[in-house]
This record gives sequence, C-alpha cells and structure tokens, in this order.
Amino acid sequence: MRYLALGLRLLRRDWRAGEVAVLAFALLLAVAANTAVGLLTDRLQRGMEEQAAELLGADLLLESHQPLPGEWLQQADAAGLSRTLVVEFPSMAVAGERFLLTSVKAVEAGYPLRGALRTAATSDAPDQAAEGIPPQGEAWVDARLLAELGIPLQDDIELGRLRLKASRLLTHEPDRRPDFYSLSPRLLMNAADLPASGLLAGGSRAHYRGLFAGPGREAFKDWLQPRLAAGQRLLDVDQERPELGDTLARAERYLGLASVLVALLSGVAVASAARRYAQRHYDAVAMLRCLGAGRRELRLIIGSQLLAVGLSAAGLGVLVGWLAQEALLHSLRSLLPIAPPAPVWRPAAWGAGNGLLILAGFAWPALWRLERLAPLRVLRRDLEPPSASAWLAGLGMLAVAALLAWRYAGDGKTAALLLAGVGLLVLAVAGLAWALLAASRRWQPRNLAWRFAVRSLNRHPGRSLAQAVAFAITLAAMAVSLVVRNDLLDDWRGQLDAHAPNYFVINLFEQDLERFQRQLTAAGVAASRYYPVVRGRLTEINGQPAQTFAEKGSQGERALTRELGLTWTADLPAGNRITAGAWWDGESEPSLSLEQKLAESLHVGVGDRLAFTVAGRKVQATVSSLRSLRWDSMTPNFYVIFPPGALRDFPYSYLTSFHLPAERRAELADLPRQFPGVTLLDVDQLLRQLQTVLRQATLAVNGVLVFALAAGLAVLWAAVLNQADERLKEDALLRALGAERRLLRRSRLLEFALLGALAGSVAAMVAEGLIWVLYRRVLHMDAAFHGPLWLDLPAVGALLVAACGLLLTRRAVTVGPLTVLREG
Repeated sequence: MRYLALGLRLLRRDWRAGEVAVLAFALLLAVAANTAVGLLTDRLQRGMEEQAAELLGADLLLESHQPLPGEWLQQADAAGLSRTLVVEFPSMAVAGERFLLTSVKAVEAGYPLRGALRTAATSDAPDQAAEGIPPQGEAWVDARLLAELGIPLQDDIELGRLRLKASRLLTHEPDRRPDFYSLSPRLLMNAADLPASGLLAGGSRAHYRGLFAGPGREAFKDWLQPRLAAGQRLLDVDQERPELGDTLARAERYLGLASVLVALLSGVAVASAARRYAQRHYDAVAMLRCLGAGRRELRLIIGSQLLAVGLSAAGLGVLVGWLAQEALLHSLRSLLPIAPPAPVWRPAAWGAGNGLLILAGFAWPALWRLERLAPLRVLRRDLEPPSASAWLAGLGMLAVAALLAWRYAGDGKTAALLLAGVGLLVLAVAGLAWALLAASRRWQPRNLAWRFAVRSLNRHPGRSLAQAVAFAITLAAMAVSLVVRNDLLDDWRGQLDAHAPNYFVINLFEQDLERFQRQLTAAGVAASRYYPVVRGRLTEINGQPAQTFAEKGSQGERALTRELGLTWTADLPAGNRITAGAWWDGESEPSLSLEQKLAESLHVGVGDRLAFTVAGRKVQATVSSLRSLRWDSMTPNFYVIFPPGALRDFPYSYLTSFHLPAERRAELADLPRQFPGVTLLDVDQLLRQLQTVLRQATLAVNGVLVFALAAGLAVLWAAVLNQADERLKEDALLRALGAERRLLRRSRLLEFALLGALAGSVAAMVAEGLIWVLYRRVLHMDAAFHGPLWLDLPAVGALLVAACGLLLTRRAVTVGPLTVLREG
C-alpha cells in the first residue's frame, strides 16, 4: 500500500506540473471517440433496423404454405418475443352484380409488430395511423377495390359465406411487398372472421406468415432454422428486402471500418504520449532506484499511476463521448423521421473497457521499460532502459490491435484486411522513408535552412523513420475514412434521387406497347427501359435436379420454389456489372447471364448448363456471365437474362418503371380504363422508407468520420510532441552558438514539411491499395482510381505536420537557450 500511495502522490505532482496531461488527453480522446462512436452507431443502427423492419412488419418473418405448428409459437413465447399471425390468400370479392379477384389479408391483434397501418375515413380525408385491426364483421379496403366494384364506403362486400362492411380506406400496409405476386386490390380483415367465411378449406391456396419481434429474435432464429421444411423460410430485413439489405450492409461495414480506425489511431496516440511520459520520468525513476526501489515496487508505482489515469480518463471520456453523440444527434434531429432509440449502457461500457485495453496494450510497453532503468542514470544522463523487450511489446500491441479490429469490424475478414493494410503501410513507409533518407545524405542544399532540415532528418534516422510511420498511418487512415465516406454518400445520393421511379408497370402486352408509350410521352413521363418478361422455373443444373444444388433455407432454395422472371436484351442493364465471364457478342450456342449471389447460392459458375421449364417446354442454356446488380435502384432487375430474342416464341409481357410526382397522380386515372390489362404498382411508400433509412445511414457515417478525423489529429499532435523535448535542446544549442530565430523557425518548418510530404506520398499509395481491397472484398462496390488523393495527401501531410511541429516547438525560439539547457 505504501508504494501505491507513493504512486498516487507522484501522479498528483505530475498532474500539477502538466506531465501527465498529454497521456490523459490521448486516452480521454480514445475513450470519448470509442464511446461516442459506439453510442452513435448503436442508436442509429438500431434506428435503421427498426425503420427497415417496418417494411417487414416485424424483426423476423416466418413464411409457410401450411398453418404454423403450435410448438413453434410456444417457443417464440418462451423466448419472450411478441408475435402475431397473418394469412394471405386470393378470393373473389362480390358486391351486387360485380365480382373481383382480391388479395385478402386476415390479421390477428397486434399486427403489425413494426410500423403502422394507415387508413382514412373517406377518400377526401387525410390518412392516419390505425389503432388496432378491423373489428369483426368489418374490412378495410383500398380505393381500387371500391372503384372496381363500384361501391362506396360502408357498403357490404361478400367473401365466401361472409358479409363484411367496408368501413375504412386502407392507404398503407408496412409489410406489403413491392413484388409482382400480390398486385390485386387489397382487403384487410380480422382473422377471427375466417372460420365463418368457409374460404380456407383443405387444399386452399394460402400463405401463412408469423411475425416476431423482440430482443430474443436471434436465439429463436437459431432454434427454428434447422426445423424448417420445404416451402418454409425465415427471413429478416436483409433477406426479405434486398433493396435495403445491400444499403444496410454497406453502412454497417463502414461503421465497423471507421470504428476500427478510431480505435487504432487512438492506440497510436496513447503509445506516443506514453513514450514521452516515460522519457520525461527517467530521472525520477533512476532516483527511486538509488533509494532502494526494486522492480516490484516500481511496477506497483507505475501500475497505480496507470490505473488512476485510466479510470479517470475512462470516466470522463464516457461523459464526453455521450455528450458528443447527443449534440450531434440533436443538431441533425430534423433529418431523422423518428426520434432515435434511447441509449443503452453497453456501448459506454465497451468504450471505457476498450480505453483501458488500449492503455494496457499501447501505454504499458513504454512504461514497463522504466523498471529496467539502471540507477547509474543519475550520473550518466545518456543511459536509457534496455530495449530487449521491444519485439515482445510490439507483439502485445499487435494483439490488442487485432482484438480491437475484431471487436469493431464484427467479422474476422474485415479485421484481417485492416490489420494487413496497416502492416503493409508500416512496411511501405519504413522502406521508402529509409531509401529517401539514405538518398538525401548526398543532397547538399546551398540554402542554410534547407541544409539544417535535411541534416536533422539524417542525424536521427530512427526518429525520422518512427515519425514518418506514425504520420503515414494517420494520413492513410484519415484518407480511407474520408474517401470511403464520400463514395458511399455519392452511391446513396443516386438512391435518394427525387426522380427515382415510383411506379412499376406490368402485364403490358405487345399490342398495347406503342400506344402506352405514346400515352406516357404525351404526359411528359419518361419510363425506364421496357423489358419483355417470361415466367419460368429453374429445374436442372448440368443435367441434375436443381434442388440437389440448393442448401436448406438459402436464396437458391427460395428461387427454386417459384417461377422467375426471365428477360432478354442486347445491352447490359444499367446498374449491372459483369463479375465473371463476358457479355454476349454473337454467341452461336444458347447462353444466359446469371445474378452473382444466386449463382453462389446454387454453386453455379460460368460454363454450367441450366434448364428452365417455360410454358411446359424445356429451355436449356449455358451460363456465359455472372452479374452483380443494384437491387436498390428502383428499376427492373432480373436474376436471369437471355440474349436478344431467345424467348420470343413464348408468351411474354413487358415490364417498366417511371417516376410521377404526387401532384400529378390524377393523370393516371385514365390509364386503367384505356389499358384494362395493365397493372400499375405504386412503390412510392417503399421509396420514402428507403430514403429514410439512407438518411439515417448518412448521419451515422458523418458522425463516425468526425471522430476518426479527431483521432487522426491526436496522433499527429502526440507524434510531434514525442520528440519536442529533443528538438528543443537541439535548437537551444544552435541558438547558443549564434543561430538566428528566423533560421531555426524556417529549418524546423522545412523539416516537418518534408516529413509530412514523405508520409503523405506513401500514405496515398497504401490508402489507394487498401481502398481497392475494401471496395472489392468488403463493401462490394466498384473500385476506381482516386487521382486527387495522390496530390492532396502529400500537401495535407506537409501542412498538418508543419503546423503541429511549429506549434509544439515554438518554445525553442521564445525562451532563452540558457533556460532550456538548465532544465535538462
């Protein structure tokens, strides 16, 4: 206890003298940044998931062609999940002499678990969120059903043996799919009325869906997945909504990437600050050794100081991080459609814990050397602790960095890529810096300031090399964060386009095509490409039944249980990219292009032969290319594309999409009468929800970038400060020998600028390579050359490092040389 108390007393003295401020500030920044990033990403990610889950109506969706087993529902109850059941089926709705094929949805109390139904009392009244579900004996219907049956609200509609009153207009269902399988007019009823209707007899065609929500969903999902039979599937938002799945995945990967960079940069800042703290305490530790303190006692003293600094900085850092994310959310609250979820304690605890881990991994190796300091240091100021444990310390820091990377990246792949990139950066910077420093020894500039700068770099090659590595790591990390953020936002702005298609047109036949095109052109509406569509089922792969290639619950299995939309075109559709093989150019044998993820799910590659059943006939073709595509583009997308005219002998219709502003929707009123066979699918509500999710993702990306840049600046500051004392003494000697202040200021400016430009040049090279790998392997985006990066990074590096260097070494020209030399 005596040595613990001594350590705390010495810490108080160092704090009053400002000795520990740099270390504490670096650690505080690490904890604050990690806490703020954790809280911000957790709240916004939960907000994005909740908003996206509204499109599902739940957190998990279980689909089946048969009623769900009671055992499964009991397991959901045991897992603490909220649940409700939905039955969807087609039925004829009858009113008077008219009848109409209708898509009926029967729901239980509690539906939906995410999002809200919206209804209106009349066609002229504004819609509002519904409270509950239709009472028994009533139905909520869409305007199209009333119009085609020719009845007003409050009239009765017959469904089987049941008579229901159409009491309200149904304006929005959060979980209505934007696909082409539930396009009939909609009717929502209470599931308690189903038995009386007599509609669901044995063999009836119906889709049963279980909606589940709650914190235990992952455990329930793991329990249920192995029990699913053919025709059953369990979905979350990534699987059910591919137009959102890619966006959420990219946002989550970027947040993980930026969080790793913040953690690593914070660690480098702490390591630099700890090294300077240790150097400035060599004399005090040597004196303690002379007074009889052994290694054990020194460990207690240093450990108590480290623990006190760590706990204090962690507590204050958590508070600062919480305030920072609250301030950011408050300033941008107008961008959010709903208030973000309340913060939880776990991200704050992780921030504090990670801060202590960073302190142990990055600061302890430098402070640990103090116990190996010889007492002779009191008489010989040039003695330093032995560095035999440098490799061990390096491995310890690497282990902590790997743990932090795995923790924040969320998967080993991203963490490994990041650590490999950092390792490549260190090696590249060290090798190139060493070569340039060696070459500069032959350079003898005539200008005295330049000569001082070059000789200072060569006089301390180890110091120059270490600082170049620190600066380059920082600049590359900041560049990667900024470039990836900008490219992500540019990618998302295309989805946020106010003119993105909000209507899909299906069942447009050849005889109506020209007249329909003229109608849209006359109305000033520009449609996307018109694609011919044929329905077909994939049945064979290389002569074997296709089912044998699909894993249970996979995307491939789901694709085999239904007919796919097949099309043909000469040109590669916009938003599609060839990832394997080549687009056709006059192939002689039948070929096709397959979507990449479906191909991976079915273990299909270029050269494999697929067979489809189309209108009772067998169609075979060889896979000539694989494509990645943009499900979030709100334009027609296809799993399978054939060469021009390949399926023209089969019955086909056309599919297209277009944008129409809300104020012009009345212009569509005549289209159903002029083209009675054409179906218009309104996806405007889906588009608005997609844009909401993207705005939240953008906010999260911007918030994380702020902390990544702040951590980078902290590293620059700490790295320059680490050698400030040594440079201060050198400049004091030069001033004592007659050097002018102006000369010293210019030489230091040039020295730091050269270091920054060197680090920036190498950082640009490695950042470009790291960005390419991240785009291709992690974010699944198109990689492009970033030319401005190669010019901007050296210039930014020179300016930032020179500014930090001048600020931290200004004491050399403002304090008399005698004062500096007496201090040390």
